[in-house]
Amino acid sequence: MTKILTPDARPAEQFTDAAAAVARLIELYSQATGFLSEHFQKAMDSAAPETRIRAFYPEIRFTTSSYAQVDSRLSFGHVSSPGTFSATITRPELFKHYLTQQIGLLIENHGQPVTIAVSDTPIPVHFAVSNDDSVTIPQEGAADFTLRDVFDVPDLSTTNDDIVNGTYLPVDNVRPLAPFTAQRVDYSLARLTHYTATDPDHFQSHVLFTNYQFYVTEFEEYARAMLRDPDSGYTSFVSTGNVEISDGDAPLHASVKTPQMPTYHLKRANGSGITLVNIGVGPSNAKTATDHIAVLRPNAWLMVGHCAGLRNTQALGDFVLAHGYLREDHVLDDDLPVWVPIPALAEIQIALEDAVEQVTQLEGYELKRIMRTGTVATIDNRNWELRDQSGPVQRLSQSRAVALDMESATIAANGYRFRVPYGTLLCVSDKPLHGELKLPGMASDFYKTQVARHLMIGIRAMEQLRDMPLERLHSRKLRSFDETAFL
Repeated sequence: MTKILTPDARPAEQFTDAAAAVARLIELYSQATGFLSEHFQKAMDSAAPETRIRAFYPEIRFTTSSYAQVDSRLSFGHVSSPGTFSATITRPELFKHYLTQQIGLLIENHGQPVTIAVSDTPIPVHFAVSNDDSVTIPQEGAADFTLRDVFDVPDLSTTNDDIVNGTYLPVDNVRPLAPFTAQRVDYSLARLTHYTATDPDHFQSHVLFTNYQFYVTEFEEYARAMLRDPDSGYTSFVSTGNVEISDGDAPLHASVKTPQMPTYHLKRANGSGITLVNIGVGPSNAKTATDHIAVLRPNAWLMVGHCAGLRNTQALGDFVLAHGYLREDHVLDDDLPVWVPIPALAEIQIALEDAVEQVTQLEGYELKRIMRTGTVATIDNRNWELRDQSGPVQRLSQSRAVALDMESATIAANGYRFRVPYGTLLCVSDKPLHGELKLPGMASDFYKTQVARHLMIGIRAMEQLRDMPLERLHSRKLRSFDETAFL
């Protein structure tokens, strides 16, 4: 039997103070990752150790024997029945605000302590050393031993979405306390850094998705204006490559290598600012981005991109506020069947409509001149017009769709799946069914006049949502029968 070397075990301890519980999580995680980093560096500097090196994620465990009813208005912060619930935790320093909030609600609503201990789930060495700047990571194959013979490595068989998909089978009658396991979170944090060229630490709790680079320029201009205003509440702006400025007039030299999904962050205290992600074109990118950003538990995400207008009464530059989705993107069919309805969320819809009124100075019946509310169809074939149109056009008509794009339904559906409030406000950039296609000159004029105010509408909506208590923003319609206590 292979000998295993682990950190000195710390006894489990109960806490009735959320901040103290999180402090213990940070202590246990730091001890575990420090242990792995130290032994990994030793192995790189000399030879493979003769023992297996292993450390474990910390764990939150909660047990209640009561069916006590909590405030029926709350969609989170409590468990629905007696039992034992647990969650493995990674990067507790990164999630400090979230963990303190969620643990605090659990203790308050049930009057029971949480137990903080070391779990029995090993930490893959990749995730431990990637966040330690003191560790030198060699080129692949440089070590004179096979990594998995000495250290635990990522195991994709345990990195899944079973909890959020409702297919998780409890082990020893212990049910999940949080929507993601520590391994799943670590996997996504690593992917986020790769795809966006910014560290997860910079992500804010309000996320805007777009499918055009033009919005990035406008977002930077807005960010600079906010940094020049000492009363704005915004503290810094981060571009790709983790380039960060706090002075609105400072130069910004972004990463030379453009990532797949360039991402920018206008930061505020406690992560309450706004992140903009240019996901590019297509449902695959939309799913990839939201799959990974979901582990950060944002308060809301919105799609503010361009679309094809499907009605003759629409004009280029009109807005479309989605209240339903025709899902023909197919990337989520295995995780969220197409028969599952994706409802409009009242809190998001109201914030978006209010923001349109503020920016355009139109309201009521006059607002209908430039904005339609209706179904948005999302497809996976950018050149659908080149095939026989009778089938697609018939389905679009039967669905009462008013707009067509390649990302919105994917983002909304993944918001529904991951319990992240979502919404969509699109801008009509062409009308393929009516022969109105973008020409170079037309596109230039259109973008100059529309991008700035479209982005501003998204920002205004997010600022309105930021001022809304989480208990109101996180709708119960996103929660299933037997939900995790944590958002």
